[in-house]
Amino acid sequence: MKTLLSLLVLLAPLVAGAQPYPSRPVHFVVGFAAGGFADTVARIFQQKVQERVGQPVVVENRGGAGGSIASKYVAGVAPDGYVILVNTAAMAINASMQKDPGFNAVADFTPVMITASAPEVFAVNASSTAGTLQDLVREHKGKQLTYAHSGVGTSSHLIGEYLFKRLAGAEAVHVPFQGGAPAVTATLSGQVSAISLTLPPMLPHIRSGKLRALAVASKSRIAALPNVPTVAEAGYPELDAGSWVGFFVPAKTDPAVVARLNAVMNEVIALPDVRERFTNLAVEASGGTPPELAAMFRAQVQNWANVVKTTGIKAD
Repeated sequence: MKTLLSLLVLLAPLVAGAQPYPSRPVHFVVGFAAGGFADTVARIFQQKVQERVGQPVVVENRGGAGGSIASKYVAGVAPDGYVILVNTAAMAINASMQKDPGFNAVADFTPVMITASAPEVFAVNASSTAGTLQDLVREHKGKQLTYAHSGVGTSSHLIGEYLFKRLAGAEAVHVPFQGGAPAVTATLSGQVSAISLTLPPMLPHIRSGKLRALAVASKSRIAALPNVPTVAEAGYPELDAGSWVGFFVPAKTDPAVVARLNAVMNEVIALPDVRERFTNLAVEASGGTPPELAAMFRAQVQNWANVVKTTGIKAD
């Protein structure tokens, strides 16, 4: 009997380790405040993933430093698939904008899924007298133009700097917030002259008439805002930029766990009600396999590095 008990004690850790994934709650760690693009997508996936894996999925918001606070945290956790980073194109941008973010975006993470993408939009409070992007720049000639955006080193920050300073030559000052929702709130309350942000957090306020969209940073007009011109149509060189939302795990995570998560998320993306929600948010659904997503992410890091080098913009 004593020998049998000793054997059971020795085998217990092996039995526990053999439990199928997942056997406890999964955490989505969002790099931005609640209500923004990344948070909205995370919460759409929360319930659907939970239903498919049979374990609770918890959303945690760890905003700050353009998503890098959350990235640094997840880079340091156990690579077991129970803590998943939810970040945006800011992750690829900050790889070259931030000198030492505390992690390597490519080496320290494995992409699980790039779920959705959306264009950047420039808008103003409905009380603004600016009816066009050129009006906005003209009205602030010789005086400071402030614009809200989500985080330092995000696509909304970089595109705002590029448009206002490089293309329009305006005396623009960026005002970062920890997420899209607080940036929108600041614009609605008149704290800033304008906002540069991905469309989803702004769309309800544009539809209600509280915000006025001036231009879309895309190659062509988008279905959600058919009467809003592109940046090129608004009088500036063509500017095609947007952001995406991706799910990442630490690089040493078991490939079988990555494959399981990827398969579940591809299932979720294909659901009609998820597609409908994405359409209502003016978000384009993505998807793909882990190797495809890894290649896409490496290309994104390189593309944004070229933009950062060209503009000379650095995180401040």
